[in-house]
Amino acid sequence: MDKTTWLFEDSQRADTGDEKGKVVLGKPRIEEPQRAQGEMRFEFPEDALEPSHPARMLWNVLGKMELAGFSKGCESVEGTAGRSVKSPRMLLTLWLYALSQAVGSAREIARLVRSDVAYRWIAGNVEISHQKLSQFRVGYGEALDELMTNILATLMNQGLLSLAVVAQDGTRTPAAASAPSFRSYGSLLQCREQAKLHVKAVLAAADDPEYTRAQHAARAAAAKDYQERVEAAIMTVAELQSQRRPSDSTARASTTDAQARVMKMGDGGFRPAYNVQYAVAGAEMGGPRTIVGVNVTNAGSDMGSLAPMVEQIEERTGQRPAVLLADGGHGKNEDIAATRRMGVDVIVPPAETAKTIEKLKAEDADAEVIAWRERMETDQAKQLYRARAGLVELANAQQKSHHGITQVLVRGAAKVTCVILLNAIGSNLLQHASRILG
Repeated sequence: MDKTTWLFEDSQRADTGDEKGKVVLGKPRIEEPQRAQGEMRFEFPEDALEPSHPARMLWNVLGKMELAGFSKGCESVEGTAGRSVKSPRMLLTLWLYALSQAVGSAREIARLVRSDVAYRWIAGNVEISHQKLSQFRVGYGEALDELMTNILATLMNQGLLSLAVVAQDGTRTPAAASAPSFRSYGSLLQCREQAKLHVKAVLAAADDPEYTRAQHAARAAAAKDYQERVEAAIMTVAELQSQRRPSDSTARASTTDAQARVMKMGDGGFRPAYNVQYAVAGAEMGGPRTIVGVNVTNAGSDMGSLAPMVEQIEERTGQRPAVLLADGGHGKNEDIAATRRMGVDVIVPPAETAKTIEKLKAEDADAEVIAWRERMETDQAKQLYRARAGLVELANAQQKSHHGITQVLVRGAAKVTCVILLNAIGSNLLQHASRILG
């Protein structure tokens, strides 16, 4: 048999399905997706998340908390006409879960509600817009503060929180403002005139058919908002300048966020920021960490922040810390003396340039300051101080790395405080959720 005949017979075997064939000449059978075919599905959204999922745990824990503060002033009541308000429990759970996943944008949360299983489970069948999420995040500062206090009270009652050791530290968080937005008084006066002209131009074009009614309203609101921010910056500059000496540099304020201040950041650079102070309670050997105090300021220094934090902790828990740890940046003598008079053992290392104990005694310094300096010479104080970093610096790191608050997206200290309170509440609930639920 010649070579040509052999090849022909072999191909015939392959075409007819002969097992000895080596070449498959038939068309591959492929299953393509069919999208025109109708189908019915039966789903139970409640079963979409496992019992230990963080979103479900946050929802369950919030169900045990008093949330009436988020419904104050609501005009829609049962039995009367009016649109129902969105569930505060749902909105809180969305924000707390989102922050735990390093999502801090209202637009991103609104998108995830349509695409992510956990977010869909939280929202259920309720439509939620990013505008509503944004309004909720900054519109309930008093209610968030009350919720924070209630959570700490619950932990105290269940024996899950001890104030034996509390550590405090501040972290500079970049503000929603840029360096070029800071202007001097003369430049701000020019901005004021420009803002007035812009508002007039926008209002004069109210009948322009090129824009819809909603677009006209949005343009007018934006123009007036800028005008208000310029006025706030002018007032801020005037106040700052009145506190400066003639030899000091000219005061400046931001037309984006008048309350933000340029601060020295951890990388050595200078940027507009807020100083976020945390007080964290926990055991020296590890275990759950609980944020027991939050304070947002526009001061670039941590000096003078110890006594106000102790007062806040007492207001929230009814107790003062037994021991308060802080780094050397908090070492202001007057503040330390005031804190010690409250009965708090202050563990703060003195600065390298601080006066010696002998010199303080010779100058008849405050007795509490001398007692603090003597306390810091003991091995026990040095041993206690080692727990500071593991307690509070962890909270600072989680804010930036795990909760996505590398820059605040809102303007003004009050609104920034709302964001930080949400972060603290979510952190505390996730730390203790399983214990609270029993």
